[in-house]
Amino acid sequence: MRHAPVLPPVTLSEQDGVRHLHLGTPWIQGSMRLKRPHELVLQYVQRMMAWLLFVEPDGVAQRRALQFGLGAGSITRFCHHRLGMRTTAVELNPQVVAACRGWFRLPDDGPRLQVIVGDAAHWVHHGPWQGAVDALSVDLYDHEAAAPVLDSADFYAACRALLTPDGCMSVNLFGRCASLARSMAALQQAFGAQALWVFKPTREGNTVVLAQRQPQHPPREVLQARAETIRARWGLPAPQWLRSLRPWSP
Repeated sequence: MRHAPVLPPVTLSEQDGVRHLHLGTPWIQGSMRLKRPHELVLQYVQRMMAWLLFVEPDGVAQRRALQFGLGAGSITRFCHHRLGMRTTAVELNPQVVAACRGWFRLPDDGPRLQVIVGDAAHWVHHGPWQGAVDALSVDLYDHEAAAPVLDSADFYAACRALLTPDGCMSVNLFGRCASLARSMAALQQAFGAQALWVFKPTREGNTVVLAQRQPQHPPREVLQARAETIRARWGLPAPQWLRSLRPWSP
């Protein structure tokens, strides 16, 4: 049985028009540009949206998004406001939720938005979500950001069970104690090697991995066309994604 963690305090900083969320340490847990709050600031957060390459853009608003780990609410705001998706987020620390509502423009719950204070290790088994999530974002770190908090094959298998047939999980792998090889082995066990796509690490060291419920390998021209649509419609640097996103090769 997992013991309830001691939750760190939420702190804020601002620099060059960008507000950052911290958990009592210098590590940035999320960011928001004050003049453009619905823009995704951090490169790795933008890459977490690369599941868009594998679906038809015109149908995105009819899909369902789920986030494990709220951060500064960037992905939650983007999916809800920009993409028009039905969006749910699960966050362990109630102080993070309060900070996002007070300082990071996260709207109150409504017909298309729900923020749950809870443990992703529990909610990943929530019955009504099984097979119902199109876009799952997993970004789970404590205040030290040393390694993913949940990173086992069993956890990733439970994540896979949440996805629709063409659903996709995006996961952020980062931290001085993290092991990309260990994480990829767990993901491969849960999803299969053919279902994994991997970005090159960002300058900050974040590696974003896409894991699909069912493997998809669209032709390059299809991906390029979708990337241009994503850039034009939602302002994401999707054409650049194609330069650093590759199918996983064990």
